Amino acid sequence: MFQGEFHYTLDEKWRVVIPQKFRRALGDIVTVTRNPLDPCLFVFSQEEWGHVVQKLAALPLVERHFVRFLTSGVVECELDRQGRIVLPAHLREYAQIDREAVVIGVINRVEIWSEANWRMEKEKTQAEGPQTLHRLQELIL
Repeated sequence: MFQGEFHYTLDEKWRVVIPQKFRRALGDIVTVTRNPLDPCLFVFSQEEWGHVVQKLAALPLVERHFVRFLTSGVVECELDRQGRIVLPAHLREYAQIDREAVVIGVINRVEIWSEANWRMEKEKTQAEGPQTLHRLQELIL
């Protein structure tokens, strides 16, 4: 399970660190693609991406735009010895990542956000107030 928030600066080769605590579960090669709902990137282990692909392949043809969008951005990235992956230009541009990135764990996947977009996402969620509290009460209180 992935959870937590980690802040990094991309280096001159556009590499971002994958947190040590995520690396064992992700493996040496990860699948990175665009999140179709938010301006960030999804990072999946190869095993988890295989499950996603099976579900995508079973979708009806009317979902083709969604499937295309998700799969056309896919890049397989190998973690280097320092646990970094290179973020290609098309993915950095989509997620609006310049140099500052936030890597977060979201249960079965990792997400990479620009620092600015992650801050706005957190502010938006906090501003929802009562709806968020209701969801929290249903889950754990």
